[in-house]
Amino acid sequence: MNLNNENGETYDRQSEVKAFDESKTGVKGLVDAGITKVPRIFIHPKTTQNYSSISSVNKPSIPIIDLQGIHGNVVEAVGEASATWGFFQVVNHGIPGNVLEEIMSGVRGFFEQDTEVKKEWYSRDQSKRVTYNTNFDLYTSPAANWRDSLFCIMAHNPLHAQQLPPVCSDILIKYSKEMEKLGGVLFELLSEALGLHPNHLKDIECNKGIALLGHYYPPCPEPDLTLGTSKHADNDFLTILLQDHHIGGLQVLHHNQWVDVPPSPGALVVNIGDLLQLISNGRFKSSEHRVLASKNGPRVSVACFFNTYSVPSSRVYGPIKELLSEENPPKYREITLKEYETHFLEKGLDGTSALLRFSL
Repeated sequence: MNLNNENGETYDRQSEVKAFDESKTGVKGLVDAGITKVPRIFIHPKTTQNYSSISSVNKPSIPIIDLQGIHGNVVEAVGEASATWGFFQVVNHGIPGNVLEEIMSGVRGFFEQDTEVKKEWYSRDQSKRVTYNTNFDLYTSPAANWRDSLFCIMAHNPLHAQQLPPVCSDILIKYSKEMEKLGGVLFELLSEALGLHPNHLKDIECNKGIALLGHYYPPCPEPDLTLGTSKHADNDFLTILLQDHHIGGLQVLHHNQWVDVPPSPGALVVNIGDLLQLISNGRFKSSEHRVLASKNGPRVSVACFFNTYSVPSSRVYGPIKELLSEENPPKYREITLKEYETHFLEKGLDGTSALLRFSL
């Protein structure tokens, strides 16, 4: 497709995207080559950048929940944060600090290893369980995001060390086991917050599939022209995110304002995904969020997605019957996860909610 730039000149976006993709060196490769300007394929239209600016007076802050010695107040706090923000941070979650440090350095090590070694993992084949690339929707999105990603489907059928990049295989396996444990705790709390039996969300397999996504955001020469990650909501039940302790940039859209989610050493960010919004009939919110580009970097983050990506399942998900009533009829139709995932991947991060298609 030919597009006009600001000077009215046309350029062939698809061929530029193709050339970039075929280099298999990612955004890091551009930075390593010493670029001083952001290539056109990464420039975002100004209209997508801002909602109302955030005033520093009475600025809302994302809830922080202490999981130590879990009690009734924690259930209440998780329920309220999930309904009003769709985002919260957890502390005293039981994952040792050295494990958090190891996964961050393991993911960073993957992106900073020899380019030729890293290229072996480069792929856009969505049937593969381990892929490295830049932007899953590179060919369809209006503008590319300033980041490279390593995506590993770790469960329900666990990967072995030899199926993973050697530089980070052991810590990926160790970290996914820690995520499985913490996910179990969070799904119990979320079930109780909905007034259901603690095992309800586990019984319907919300915690069955686990994928780890490592993002690497190199320093950007012109951060005002692009984004690290465009505005989107997550395509899963639940996400647990470990973000860089030094470089911020994650923002959540709350009451039409972008609110910073400040990095806090040892804390993990938890957010509700589209599928949990659907089965909770809108009670829990899958909030939109984004990551700003920065002159500082690299910024590294590791997200754990709970979604049965790799498990072929005919299970149908719709609003949980126990939550429905005459006053609270279903807001979404029943769907299979395959139907949702296919739509999400085709749509890409275009700034609209994937749930719109499934609303009643």
